[in-house]
Amino acid sequence: MMMSIQLENLTLQTQRGKVIETLVKDVSLSLPRGKILGIVGESGSGKSLTVKSMMGIVPKEVRVAYDRLELEGKPLLDYDRLPMAMIFQDPMTSLNPLRKIGYHLEEIIDRFSPGLSAGERMEKMIDMLNKVGISNPEQRLNQYPFEFSGGMRQRILIAMALLAEPRILIADEPTTALDVTIQAQILALIKGLQESLGLTVIIVSHDFGVIAGLCDQVMVMRSGQVVEEGTVEDIFTNPLHPYTQELLRAARLDGKWGPQSLSVYPSGPLVAVSETHSVRKELE
Repeated sequence: MMMSIQLENLTLQTQRGKVIETLVKDVSLSLPRGKILGIVGESGSGKSLTVKSMMGIVPKEVRVAYDRLELEGKPLLDYDRLPMAMIFQDPMTSLNPLRKIGYHLEEIIDRFSPGLSAGERMEKMIDMLNKVGISNPEQRLNQYPFEFSGGMRQRILIAMALLAEPRILIADEPTTALDVTIQAQILALIKGLQESLGLTVIIVSHDFGVIAGLCDQVMVMRSGQVVEEGTVEDIFTNPLHPYTQELLRAARLDGKWGPQSLSVYPSGPLVAVSETHSVRKELE
């Protein structure tokens, strides 16, 4: 099976005075083409730094080292020609409030499709806004970010990412700043685009419900290291690491799955597992 991403032994370090601090240590991942990987863990676990390092957008004081990083079977040599795009968690801070939406979209087209005529650019922008579920796209191009809701701004960020024509899409906490109803819509949109465009997706989240409903594979991180990985079914029905078990226990909603069931896991019903079916139903 063709791998979209193969990363081996990623280590990220920063130096403060004479002290070298390791932020991420020996992280490896391998993701087949067309699959969705969820990276989950608490704040500060190194999730976002890991994916940002693959994009080449970590802070300059962070030292990046790895044994191998291949995209679709080829070593990564040029960050300016990545077949990857990223959606960030806060759509408001990711958009220039003084620029219209059309400016943001055209900026991406200028970089990735510079040979298009003015008419072709307009057609491409309108088509992309339609794909991400924004109505009246001609009118929307002339509006500013503050004229959109949080969910609509996130759709615009997804449109911008797709205009880069990526084969790999990274979503870094894409629903954190949104209310629950809009979260489901954005996740359904990402899932639909992944299927229709044949994208490989990496989604970073601290929300097990998001991971359960969307992903094929799961990687659990803690303190800059991978503590467990497997299919979504494996992680949710038979977690092996105590930290994964603790995260799942913390995510329960109805209190039926208590600490005592950890020793005989997976005896009792796990809310996150039942949620998986409801979230997946919403995505279908």
